[in-house]
Amino acid sequence: MPTHSRLKSRLFFASLASIAFLTLCHQAAGATEPSAIFPTAIEKYADSNVTNVVQKLLGRVQADPFNLVATAIFIAAIVHTFVAAKFRAVSHRFEVEYERILSEPDGAARNSKILDQKKFLAVIFHFLGEVEVIFGIWLIPLALAIGLMKGPSAVSHYINGVNFTEPIFVVVIMAIAGSRPILYFAEGAMKKFADIGKGSPAAWWFAILSVGPLLGSFITEPAAMTICATLLAGKFYELKPSMKLSYVTLGLLFVDISIGGTLTHFAAPPVVMVASKWNWDTPFMLLHFGWKATICILLSNTLAFVAFRRELLSLRNPAPSHTEKTNRVPAWIIFCHLVFIAFVVLTAHYAAMVVIIFMFFLAFVTATQRNQDAINLQSPVLVGFFLAGLVIHGGCQQWWIEPVLTSLNPTQLLLGSTALTAFNDNAAITYLASLVPSFSDHAKLAVVAGAVAGGGLTVIANAPNPAGQSILQSYFGANGVDALKLFLAALIPTAICVVFFLLLL
Repeated sequence: MPTHSRLKSRLFFASLASIAFLTLCHQAAGATEPSAIFPTAIEKYADSNVTNVVQKLLGRVQADPFNLVATAIFIAAIVHTFVAAKFRAVSHRFEVEYERILSEPDGAARNSKILDQKKFLAVIFHFLGEVEVIFGIWLIPLALAIGLMKGPSAVSHYINGVNFTEPIFVVVIMAIAGSRPILYFAEGAMKKFADIGKGSPAAWWFAILSVGPLLGSFITEPAAMTICATLLAGKFYELKPSMKLSYVTLGLLFVDISIGGTLTHFAAPPVVMVASKWNWDTPFMLLHFGWKATICILLSNTLAFVAFRRELLSLRNPAPSHTEKTNRVPAWIIFCHLVFIAFVVLTAHYAAMVVIIFMFFLAFVTATQRNQDAINLQSPVLVGFFLAGLVIHGGCQQWWIEPVLTSLNPTQLLLGSTALTAFNDNAAITYLASLVPSFSDHAKLAVVAGAVAGGGLTVIANAPNPAGQSILQSYFGANGVDALKLFLAALIPTAICVVFFLLLL
């Protein structure tokens, strides 16, 4: 077909151009060494004697103008995430026009060039509207800026120096957590609590949002997000609740998952970033965060349940869930999958080990395929790509995050880290905080409390959020999840967490 061949040709040449650009960068990196360390290390600014934050930031921009460029690109990427739904709407309009012309008698023959353009624009705008690829898209101007201002070799050296362990870990843990045996096990555990409410949709709603996030403290937050989002899809969203309740539920899910992983020191990405350096273990987390997070989760869910009680109780006849459509999974297979999760968690800081374990897991799935579904890698890989892009961008933001954090007292720090988390991954916030040598114990508690409290405000605020959106976005209309509505839906449970953590700081 001429339409598809032309579309494929354009995509092929676009891909070829991208490969050529990356090849040139690689060759340049091999030919020369970068002229300076990039990005500039904090101690290189030699501005520790400057107490005014604004003056310090202006001085760092003067010392390295690239700082302003990198942050401007980062802000543009964040704005892009908030308007992604608009791009998807445009894509949908082009797709409708394409189908209309195609359905006309002899329309394809008479308007082949127009059809080609409509289809191409539909694909491009759909691509621009995918939240998971936005930060990857904005890596292109970032790479060009680095190449022009720092030299082509700096692009390759910088990206090669970025730590991609967390994105790799999230991809693997999502894939394992989305397998049939793990979903079967998680649903069985939550069913015990849902049965208290006679297994009604409202009871399932409360059980998934209350038990699932706390489960994340043991199987990690990305795994808990995958399981909770999958179960909510079958037990709640398939019943077509109102859009208002749908957003409130998504906001609760994101906030609850963000704070629900704080019962241990190895499950929540923002905690993992600081636990070893600050000597925080599981008893410490339970004492300072775990019980507070549990109360916040139950309180937020209860308030939402009361506010939407009539609608929740009116929901009937839930669609059969993923695990109800399949045969019973043998206990020994469930146990083996849990062991794989345990090994991935234990080796989370070693990307090569995580990948090797995943290879063994895929072999096990093949050997037990009668009790398995095909492992879906599309969503995990997209989420991993999202996080990889965020990590690359985040590495260029240390110049302003570090002085902003160090200028605040514990109360301001909690509020400030909550606000910053809405525009940056909360793990990046705590990681940068761990580099500050002068932090007091109260300041450490405050920055982590703010980071986990604000982890539900946006899709980029917490590493597991893109996984939840990827699974549930089809229930929010043709344009997917609206960033502003998600922010507003998560605002009340976030405020509850902030107030509770402030009072008990």
